[in-house]
Amino acid sequence: MTGATEATISASAMPDTADAPILRVSNLTVRFEMLARTVQAVSDVSFEVKRGETFAVVGESGSGKSVTALALTRLLAVPPARIAAGEVILDDRDLLSLSETELRDIRGSDIAYIFQEPMTSLNPSMQIGRQIAEAVERHRNASQSAAMARARELLELVRMPDAESRLAVYPHQLSGGMRQRVMIAIALACDPRLLVADEPTTALDVTIQAGILALLRDLQDQTGTGLILITHDLAVVAETADRMMVMYAGRKVEEGPVDAVLSSPRHPYTEGLMGAVPRLGSSLHADASKPLAEIPGLVPALDRPIAGCAFAPRCSYATGQCRSERPALTTVGQDHVSACFEHARIGTSP
Repeated sequence: MTGATEATISASAMPDTADAPILRVSNLTVRFEMLARTVQAVSDVSFEVKRGETFAVVGESGSGKSVTALALTRLLAVPPARIAAGEVILDDRDLLSLSETELRDIRGSDIAYIFQEPMTSLNPSMQIGRQIAEAVERHRNASQSAAMARARELLELVRMPDAESRLAVYPHQLSGGMRQRVMIAIALACDPRLLVADEPTTALDVTIQAGILALLRDLQDQTGTGLILITHDLAVVAETADRMMVMYAGRKVEEGPVDAVLSSPRHPYTEGLMGAVPRLGSSLHADASKPLAEIPGLVPALDRPIAGCAFAPRCSYATGQCRSERPALTTVGQDHVSACFEHARIGTSP
């Protein structure tokens, strides 16, 4: 048995039904229970990810994006974090009901993570090759030689220059872009069905960022791996994602195909986020002196009950109903939903 064969599960072993979800998340609720207060970090969030799809989760800092991602395989610190409700279904199994031992077999194998800053995720005292091989040995029961062969193969797959010699270097000897490629190689080591990338390019310059995103897309095309992309960058979403979910104050406020959401947002928070994005060439227009749009006010504290819509205090469309009742998700287009009573008015001058 060759190293590649011993260490690899072919993507062809995955189901052929392109529309079947790899992952189904239903009514996920996460709380941080501390001595003096309880923070409702994620409230009743549901979504699906399909094979080969890039599903973006968007929102400003504190919206619940990263907590949602970490909760999928219970990577949150317990205590104070507690998953209070919900299901995370992968292969007809609810990951939230599995034992810690069962989850360890899934983390890095079926679901793998790529984090924002590789220097805090990579072991500074271990050579790159060993760090990649370790995942193969752990999840595929491969021999050391087969695992190292797979490590070299993975570095070549992520287009690492001079892959053979990079096996023996340490993280500090690589550039930021190269370290992120190592993180992607580790994540891909066991052919996961789902990648979760939490702000994977934020610390990189624009050119390297584009290369990393193109690499992820190419790898998805080759393997059919689903990708959850956690980001605050709408330009990245427009370039790479198929569908997107917008979160605010721990809740889903809008979800739909990227083209539909970005061309016709149906929640005022989404509209506000888009208005705050600089546009190339805007300084040449007649209104060049006009400042970028700003969402007034502050994100509400999540350690106390919120009456009505959480965004209402910052929203120019808000009515008395918005301030007293919480809007349910409503279908506003093809596969497009919004949690807003005034969704039909979005885009008009309030």
